[in-house]
Amino acid sequence: MSIKASTRQLEDITIVDLSGQIKLGDGTQVLRDIVKDLLSKGEKKILLNLADVSYIDSSGIGALVGAFTSVRNQGGEMKLLLLTKKVKDVLAITKLLTVFDVKDDEAAAIAGFKL
Repeated sequence: MSIKASTRQLEDITIVDLSGQIKLGDGTQVLRDIVKDLLSKGEKKILLNLADVSYIDSSGIGALVGAFTSVRNQGGEMKLLLLTKKVKDVLAITKLLTVFDVKDDEAAAIAGFKL
């Protein structure tokens, strides 16, 4: 199963709803392409909703870190929302939970973006 993504806009924040698996191949490419596309349109506040992501591998982690770095390098902000236990465990093991701003509530995540 590959990854599916849809975007929705809430004020100046783009929410990317992801579902499926972020793994080597399609999953990482979809993630990279979406973030690249959003940045090219000037979108600087990106919230990745991972509630329906069942699996992430090391290349998926790499894609997340790459996306985070790209957004930050352009003066933007990226947050992660609603991690599943599997995804949270992988981020904890890799010590990336401390790097990403992870929220369990969409309203709180949106409120946390700098104006």
